Amino acid sequence: MLQALLAGFGTSIGLIAAIGAQNAFVLRQGLRREHVLPVVLVCALSDALLISAGVAGFGSLSAAAPWLGPLMLWGGAGFLVVYGALRFKAALTGGEALMPAPGQSAPLGRVLAMCLMFTWANPHVYLDTVVLLGAISAQYAPWQAAFGLAAAAASLTFFSALGFGARLLAPVFARPRAWVVLEIVVGLTMWTIAASLILRGLPD
Repeated sequence: MLQALLAGFGTSIGLIAAIGAQNAFVLRQGLRREHVLPVVLVCALSDALLISAGVAGFGSLSAAAPWLGPLMLWGGAGFLVVYGALRFKAALTGGEALMPAPGQSAPLGRVLAMCLMFTWANPHVYLDTVVLLGAISAQYAPWQAAFGLAAAAASLTFFSALGFGARLLAPVFARPRAWVVLEIVVGLTMWTIAASLILRGLPD
């Protein structure tokens, strides 16, 4: 169970921590101190719903099709290897500085609408949460629920830290070097999880 919890938390953090439109939006709101709590809750609850769907769906499918587990194990490991390599490539390019945009405070409804768009209109979120996390959770049977719970907790932890910690991090993440370090950490996390999956898939 502990292994499932650690894998769920680590994989989820690694997937959502990479620079992307949603994270840039959350960071921007945090730097502006504008509707931070609603934005964090929308992102975290959306991830929790998608992760739950992935964990529940893949558990049922794996029971009905025994060949699906090994297929998704190796497919997930391959994806994580490639994803980690992309993060290292991003680090080599120098990272990306994210600065808050100037302007007056936007209405809550508009901010939440934009947050939902960044979350649900992004095709990668379904690959990361429903497909990839759902597939990986099946490898930790019978502790899929623990894996999913830890993954959802990681999402809440990350978005809370990003949104509420942005004020403290503003001087740091205004510099590209900070994003280089983040990309390296994400890449290492992805490769560590991939290695654990590969070891689980090897014959005894």
